[in-house]
Amino acid sequence: MSSRLPLQNERIHAPYKIAALVEVLSEQGIAPEDSLKGSGVDVERIYDASALTSVRQYGIVCRNAILLGCSPATPFIVGSRLHLSAYGMYGYALMSCLSLRDYFRLGVKYHPLATPTLTIEWTEYPDKGVWTFPDAFISAPSRELREFLLEQQFTQHVTHLQDVAGRTCPPVKACFAYPAPAHADIYAEYLGCPCYFDEPQCELHYDSGILEQKPQLAHRLTATLLQETCDRLIGQAKTSVGVSGEVYQVLMRKPGEFPGMEVVAEALKMTSRTLRRRLEDEGTSFVAIVDDVRCSLATEYLKTTKMSTDDIAMLLGFSDPANFRRALKRWTGMGPGELRRQPG
Repeated sequence: MSSRLPLQNERIHAPYKIAALVEVLSEQGIAPEDSLKGSGVDVERIYDASALTSVRQYGIVCRNAILLGCSPATPFIVGSRLHLSAYGMYGYALMSCLSLRDYFRLGVKYHPLATPTLTIEWTEYPDKGVWTFPDAFISAPSRELREFLLEQQFTQHVTHLQDVAGRTCPPVKACFAYPAPAHADIYAEYLGCPCYFDEPQCELHYDSGILEQKPQLAHRLTATLLQETCDRLIGQAKTSVGVSGEVYQVLMRKPGEFPGMEVVAEALKMTSRTLRRRLEDEGTSFVAIVDDVRCSLATEYLKTTKMSTDDIAMLLGFSDPANFRRALKRWTGMGPGELRRQPG
């Protein structure tokens, strides 16, 4: 099972990875302006939750870090600071899942939501589970950048499993398909396991005995709700294509808060007039996207939770439950009760 990378120029991700890397470089005396040079990302926007950035832009900041002579420990430090709580829906869906097996499985399924720099695969064997990185040597233009991204990715996996499990849960071993670098001793320090180089492929191994363990924040209702939301984000091409996809991402950043067109346009660094024209070119409108998001969330909440209709109306920004019922009828042709009784 593998996850497909989004197009490299898509601005659909919050800048949390860029912010973490810029922070680490700043601690080494490298100015944020130098770290961000050529990326198109402004210093004042890296902590802006409404800002949208691409995998390509993050790759540029990583390349800058290497060219600026950053410490060899930089990707490991960044990976150790990128906790799942920074990943929004994706992170909370993983933290609330019901077993570590579910965590590994869903980590692959929802990986496109996580500013992915590498493709990941998860395979379970009788005695072990293995993360594999099949495109490790085609996804970055230089050896230094490929190794930088792998070092960070491996450390993120260790950090994220610790976040989910609520305790240290190190891999059995880590394998790398390249010669041991001069800083090879840093690998075991951050990954907490034996590390092997010149291996056939890049892999991270775990003992299958941990897979039935229950995450510290496991919660059936929360897991269902968040996984449904992630399924919709993954399953709908419109959430990752064009300007309409960027609008969807802004609206889904905080479900229940629906900023106006002016606010969304500002987040996308364009005027509301330009946004309106771009959406028209894609055959949609801002109102249609807001309605679609509200309809999707309403359907999801009605089918997967026991919240009252009034509570759902309030969550979706309706001041009057009657208006919500009318809107639901217009969107789906059904009332709340009928939708709840619908299968799946």
